[in-house]
Amino acid sequence: MTFDEYPTVIDQIRLRDFPAVPVRSATVESGPGHHIAGLRVSGEFWDADRAEAAETEEEFTAELTALVQALSLRWGTPETLDLTPQLERSAQGLPVPPPLDTLCGYVPRMHGWRVRGRWIGIGIGQGSPELPLHLLVAVAEEAAVSG
Repeated sequence: MTFDEYPTVIDQIRLRDFPAVPVRSATVESGPGHHIAGLRVSGEFWDADRAEAAETEEEFTAELTALVQALSLRWGTPETLDLTPQLERSAQGLPVPPPLDTLCGYVPRMHGWRVRGRWIGIGIGQGSPELPLHLLVAVAEEAAVSG
């Protein structure tokens, strides 16, 4: 998928009905009230040198910045959702509602918009330094995301 395709893919995901039960495909994880999709996923960094990893992170950050700008033209200035509190709750064994329970495991913060009763968020992250970077979009019922 190319950068130019991201807005179309985000719209397709944004307009999908939410399933009654969790469903996973190769690119989208869905459940009651949410969808999460990888727009871009890097390779793993097990054998990568630090310069290669830093370059990949810079590319992902540049794409995220450009995507935030493009979506801001459509929906206005985004909110920033810090997922640290949800990660802390999860680490303490406390419940975290979907999709925040999944997102907080590898995305520290997301840029989000509230559009027609839905929250659309984008962010980058990775589970650990050896694992792939992810440029993600999440769509949820607006009420499911506080912040």
